[in-house]
Amino acid sequence: MRTIGVGLIGLGTVGSGVVEIFGRHRDDFRRRAGVDIELVRFADRDATRASALGLPSDRFTTEAGDVIADPAVDIVIELIGGTGFARDVVLSSLRSGRSVVTANKALMAAHGQEVMEAAAASGVDIAFEAAVGGGIPIISPLKHCLVSNEITSVLGIVNGTTNYILSRMAADGADYPSALAEAQARGYAEADPTADVDGHDAAAKIAILASIAFNSRVTVDEVPVEGIRAVTPSDIAYAAEMGYAIKLMAIARRTPEGIDARVHPTMIPVTHPLANVTGVYNAIYVTGDAVGETMFFGEGAGSLPAASAVVGDVIDVARHVAGGCLGLVGCTCNEQIPVRDISTLTTGYYVRLVVADEPGVLAKVAGAFADHGVSIASVIQKRVCETGDAEIVYVTHQAGEGAVRSALQDIRAFDVVTEVTAVIRVEDL
Repeated sequence: MRTIGVGLIGLGTVGSGVVEIFGRHRDDFRRRAGVDIELVRFADRDATRASALGLPSDRFTTEAGDVIADPAVDIVIELIGGTGFARDVVLSSLRSGRSVVTANKALMAAHGQEVMEAAAASGVDIAFEAAVGGGIPIISPLKHCLVSNEITSVLGIVNGTTNYILSRMAADGADYPSALAEAQARGYAEADPTADVDGHDAAAKIAILASIAFNSRVTVDEVPVEGIRAVTPSDIAYAAEMGYAIKLMAIARRTPEGIDARVHPTMIPVTHPLANVTGVYNAIYVTGDAVGETMFFGEGAGSLPAASAVVGDVIDVARHVAGGCLGLVGCTCNEQIPVRDISTLTTGYYVRLVVADEPGVLAKVAGAFADHGVSIASVIQKRVCETGDAEIVYVTHQAGEGAVRSALQDIRAFDVVTEVTAVIRVEDL
């Protein structure tokens, strides 16, 4: 049995998990997968990480180039992250004839085409299961198990940090700053949580999923993004009263007009399976014309869940190396489907306003919506603010994004309207 050599670049959270899994299961891989895989080189800028993991010093280097150039390395694992140095590492590895396994969602969402073309040119594999969903298998199912389907939608909760925050707000009525502080204290949120709470992490993931599901290139800069900072306990309470939960949803649909891809807080029915995904868990809901509706659920982050996906990719690629069948499934983005502008979106909307507590206000606001062709499904007026103003919630029927935005522009100009405090899209999944 040939030994497949692996070089690991990046010994952080996920890298340490990869080392741990290989330490536990290398012998099992021989029996279960029929390949002998050995970690032969390691690289990290911080030499203390190698010693902390008990790695042999003669296999460690602080230079990624040493790993790429090592003739014993058949597969390079890139766990650096980002789109700068990591991009150079991945492209150099592929061009040198090494297959690459990466967890780098930012790289694949921004430069996926370049990476895939480099792999194809060298006749090697590029695998990135851990880039979306951590330990949840979703890339491989889309590329293999569900390839017989025309996928019509891929949507879900793909960021554990924001799901934890919104779950805590829903469970205890905590406000956003308090829930964020708790997430940071538990290690679920970074000191700088911007990428998570502003939706950029989820946008990169849905760009990757949409590209694979619809066989057409979607890049992260084509995905409109809104984060969760503005969501309040009041919004969550109103949503619950109306039978909805608020989740940061990553949504991609194939429509006759093109690909609808977006990330934003969304009200979804409490009866839908995604509404019951709480804490740091992720779930991805895929609909195909043959398989129907399927959901992939599990831990979306963490050392061992993400490392599980990385090592799974390594085993698959090692089988290809051993069998001499690299490059069988490369880039599948062979269609050119436009990405729709969000202004063409049609969905329901939840709008919360603070207005003067006087007669005629409800009718005036409803009239502004009607002037733009927006039909009101329900109205709630319960609270009077400390200022004496009233809080009103409108939920619309299906309406165009552009029409709703135009109506709100008119409404903001009314002297009886103090503030438009929230606008959240409603998806009756």
